[in-house]
Amino acid sequence: MENMLEVKNLKVSFDTHNGEVQAVRGVNFNLKKGETLAIVGESGSGKSVTTKALMRLLPKPHGYIKEGEILFEGMDLVKQSNKQMQKLRGKDISMIFQDPMTSLNPTMKVGNQIMESLIKHQKMSRGQAKKRAIELLHLVQIPNPELRVNQFPHQFSGGMRQRVVIAIALACNPKVLIADEPTTALDVTIQAEILDLMKDIQKEMDTSIIFITHDLGVVANVADRVAVMYAGKIVEIGSVDDVFYNPKHPYTWGLLGSMPTLDSEEAELFAIPGTPPDLLNPPEGDAFSSRNQFALEIDFKEEPPMFQVSETHFAATWLLHEYAPNIEPPASVKKRMRGIASTASGPKGDEQ
Repeated sequence: MENMLEVKNLKVSFDTHNGEVQAVRGVNFNLKKGETLAIVGESGSGKSVTTKALMRLLPKPHGYIKEGEILFEGMDLVKQSNKQMQKLRGKDISMIFQDPMTSLNPTMKVGNQIMESLIKHQKMSRGQAKKRAIELLHLVQIPNPELRVNQFPHQFSGGMRQRVVIAIALACNPKVLIADEPTTALDVTIQAEILDLMKDIQKEMDTSIIFITHDLGVVANVADRVAVMYAGKIVEIGSVDDVFYNPKHPYTWGLLGSMPTLDSEEAELFAIPGTPPDLLNPPEGDAFSSRNQFALEIDFKEEPPMFQVSETHFAATWLLHEYAPNIEPPASVKKRMRGIASTASGPKGDEQ
């Protein structure tokens, strides 16, 4: 299957009064046609910065791509001018942002907001664009689209506004869709509906999706592959089965173990101790070492390479070295892993 996107050694920094913050520190991944790749991790791990770099939407002049390549159908986006990127954004690569209320212009009718990209990128007349806008509102399952196309964002519920944002992102049939925590601002019932909608649309349009989230229950139901980020790096990447049933990095163990499950009996949730490192001065060795109860001496001295676990599964931990001790996740973490995995394999919506 062909790669729609290839990211090679991507490094993103921000200049601040205190110095250079190394927000993304050498990220590598690819995205295949029709695939959903989920990027997960704690707040501050570099998920959103990575995807904003893909769109070249970093805040200037303080945010910048320091190094690396972003290959979209073989074209390096890092080397494209702002004018060239404007032609790509919305047409070939679109983004769904976290909060639909701040993503929509409150002074414009939703139909006009959908029509903008159709007129700009597809060269449609206003009549053609309005007809297509109504079709898109119908596609994202908004009732009475002929009426709704003339309404303003405040006349929609939160879930309906997010559907409008999805319609805008899909207007020009993009090849890559980036969804930055698109359900976080919604209640759990609406979350399930939006996730099902995105899966249905992907099947219909064969779009490649990068899905950013901190919710592993969501990941298990929408993704084909998962990339786990920590301190600006991908520390584990593999299929959903790889990450849920055979996780190798202690940070992934911590994320899985800290997720509540419906059959959890313990009153107290597992939590990863400590806090992420300061990326003004990244630590030597494995950035997770100070929070890792299984850390080896070498973790504090040398950064681990990305070890290959299987054809589809890779993890950057010294525990995979041939001379490392054989350490398994704690029993409490394994129990929650089984619970989350079994929930993920249930009927649609069960995770909610």
